[in-house]
Amino acid sequence: MKKIQLYLIILFIPFFLIQKTNSAEIDIYKKIDLFGEVLEKINKEYVDEINQSESMDSAINGLLQSLDPYSAYMSPEIFQEMQTETSGEFGGLGIEVGMEAGVVKVISPIDDTPASKAGIKAGDYIVKINNIQVQGKSLTEAVDLMRGPVGSGIELTVRRRGVKKALTFNIIREIIEIQSVKADLLDNNIGYIRLTSFNDNSSQQIKKHITKLKKNKNLNAFILDLRNNPGGLLSQAIKISDFFLENGEIVSTKSRKKSENRKWFAKKGDITDGKTLLVLINYGSASASEIVAGALKDHKRAIIIGERSYGKGSVQSIIPMKNKGAIRLTVAKYYLPSGNSISEVGVKPDIEVNEEGDNFRIKTADDNQLNYAIKLING
Repeated sequence: MKKIQLYLIILFIPFFLIQKTNSAEIDIYKKIDLFGEVLEKINKEYVDEINQSESMDSAINGLLQSLDPYSAYMSPEIFQEMQTETSGEFGGLGIEVGMEAGVVKVISPIDDTPASKAGIKAGDYIVKINNIQVQGKSLTEAVDLMRGPVGSGIELTVRRRGVKKALTFNIIREIIEIQSVKADLLDNNIGYIRLTSFNDNSSQQIKKHITKLKKNKNLNAFILDLRNNPGGLLSQAIKISDFFLENGEIVSTKSRKKSENRKWFAKKGDITDGKTLLVLINYGSASASEIVAGALKDHKRAIIIGERSYGKGSVQSIIPMKNKGAIRLTVAKYYLPSGNSISEVGVKPDIEVNEEGDNFRIKTADDNQLNYAIKLING
């Protein structure tokens, strides 16, 4: 009798799982049918004639952007443009952007670029591009609107936190050439290094500058300035973090597939010889900047000064599609040595100093955050 009961249970479990799976699939098919019905009604009843192909692209984008601000669809034309070298033909503004609530949000303006010089700030919402409403467009469509010939003008309408009226900026596009590292000796005892992005040679440039600064016998501290740095290559964030650490975890990534989870560790050898280190961050510090600041904070290797960082702690992968387009899809998230995620949280400074100016150049009179760091070192 017990054997018969056991057989019944074994037979019942697979049947139950099949029923459950079929139910989920049926529900998905119903939704697909509903989508087809909605598209048909729009095509027949909507006040204006529509382009069904564009509508489908928008639907795909809607699906991807419902996941997070960084996932998006690229049509074959946009994907091809992204892959094509356009040096000397197209100009840019010098901003890193994302999508939030259907509006383009500035992650960070890059130093010495048209956007930075015009006064665009991290956290600004771009609501119009040349008087064209951005809401309803995908991030790739909005970025495409911002591209254009070098020397041509563009008008951006921006909403800014704490400002009631919309702001208008008229900007001339330029070829964006980024010098990612700047350095100087401040007060004859502080090595100041400003990193504006994580390019493929940023770590080499920083190492070169540190070696040069160390030749000064009075040197007793370093300031690493990561403000308005939108990020870049993960490999460079790991190398630069490693410069200041003797050992320990730098960052880890976790994805849906456990086999793709990874951790990176520091190798022995702090190239600054353990000298005092202060790191400046603000709301425009994102992605790779947050990895460096977060790792140095968690290991108590540096004092972090400024404002909470942006909170972009995710990894995107470009996945080609059969139609020769592609999707940008978030495939993993970054985690700091403490185990905390950066996503939507950012890195909190040890000492909060709100930004009073936005002129991040070596020791300017109105840079209160840098001046605070210098005073902290010199007592």
